[in-house]
Amino acid sequence: MSLGFRFSEYIPAPEENNGFESLLKLFMQLITITSGDVAEALAWLNSLDKQYNLTNDQYGMGDFIEDLKKKGYLDEDPQRQGTFKITAKSEQQIRKSALEEIFGKLKKGTKGTHATPHTGVGDEASTDQREYRFGDAIEQISMTDSLRNAQINHGLSDFMLTEQDLEVTETEHKTQASTVLMIDISHSMILYGEDRITPAKKVAMALAELVKQKYPKDTLDVIVFGNDAWQIEIKDLPYLEVGPYHTNTVAGLELAMDILRKRKTPNKQIFMITDGKPTCLKEGLRYYKNSFGLDRKVVNKTINLAAQCRKLKIPITTFMIATDPYLQQFVDEFTKVNNGQAYYSSLKGLGHLVFKDYRQNRRKTF
Repeated sequence: MSLGFRFSEYIPAPEENNGFESLLKLFMQLITITSGDVAEALAWLNSLDKQYNLTNDQYGMGDFIEDLKKKGYLDEDPQRQGTFKITAKSEQQIRKSALEEIFGKLKKGTKGTHATPHTGVGDEASTDQREYRFGDAIEQISMTDSLRNAQINHGLSDFMLTEQDLEVTETEHKTQASTVLMIDISHSMILYGEDRITPAKKVAMALAELVKQKYPKDTLDVIVFGNDAWQIEIKDLPYLEVGPYHTNTVAGLELAMDILRKRKTPNKQIFMITDGKPTCLKEGLRYYKNSFGLDRKVVNKTINLAAQCRKLKIPITTFMIATDPYLQQFVDEFTKVNNGQAYYSSLKGLGHLVFKDYRQNRRKTF
C-alpha cells in the first residue's frame, strides 16, 4: 500500500455556453446606454461583432438572441409587432451587472443593517467585553472567559460559577436608514458629446441592488429632476433618459424632503448626483430660468433648502460631476450650510465614492 498523493495536470472543463455569458455582459452594458432599446442595443452588438469577431461558427448572433428569449431575458413587445423588450429578469441582471462593476470588491453582508456608535443588545458581536448585567442574553456570555474567571476567583478544588464570574461579549446596535437618491436628467448630462447619464444610471442601479441585497431593512427612493422633479421606480432605472430640461434642484430637494418626512426610520439622508448648477425655479405655473452664471435668486432658494434639511437632520451628499471653480464654490457653500458632504468626481471614480460615503453616512452622528 503506497502513501501520499499523485498529481497530474489540471485541465478545467470547458464552460458551458461561454459565448452566451460573454455576450450577455456586453448586451447588458449596451441596454443601459440605449435606455432599454433592444433593437438599438442588438444593432450595436452586431456592429461590434463584425469589427471584433465576438461570435464564431459554433455560436452566432442568432443563437444568442434565441438564448436570450429561452432564458427569459427578452420578450415580445405587444405594442410593436416583431420587436422585443427586456423582461424583469433583464432589469435585475442589469442592476447586478452594475453592482459587480462598481462595487465588485464588496463582500456580502449577513444582516443587512447598519452599525451605530452605541453598544448594548444588538445583532453583531464586537471585540469589547464586560461583566454580566441583568437582562443580557445568554448567547452573549463568553463561556471561556467566564470559566477562567471562576477558576481565578474560587480555585479548582472548590470550583463554582457565580454571576460575578460571568463575562459577556458586547454587541453593537443596528439601525435602519432611509435614503433618497436624486439624479439630474437635465440636458447638460449629455452636453458637449459627453455621456454622463449612463454612469449616473449605473451608480443608481448598483446602489439599488446593494441596498436590496446588503441592507434589506432600508428604504431607497429614487427621484429625477429637470425642470420639475418626480419619483421613479427602481425597475425604471435602465430606461432613464435625459430631457431638454434645465436644472431645478429646488424641486428635487423639496420632493426628497417630502418623501423622507413620511419615513419613520431614525436615519435619513439624500444623495444628489448632478453635473451642473441650479438654473431653474417654478413660481406658480411659470418657470424662472437662467443658465448663465450663478443666479442668486435660484442659488439662494437652493441654499435655504440645504439649511432646512440640516434642521431636520437630513445630511446631503453631493456628487458634482464638474471641475469648474465657480461650481465648486457653489457646492462648498451648499455643503457648509447643510453640514453634509461633497465630492468632486470624475465619472470613472463616481461609483467608488458613492459606496464609500454610503457606508460612512449610515451611522447616526450628532
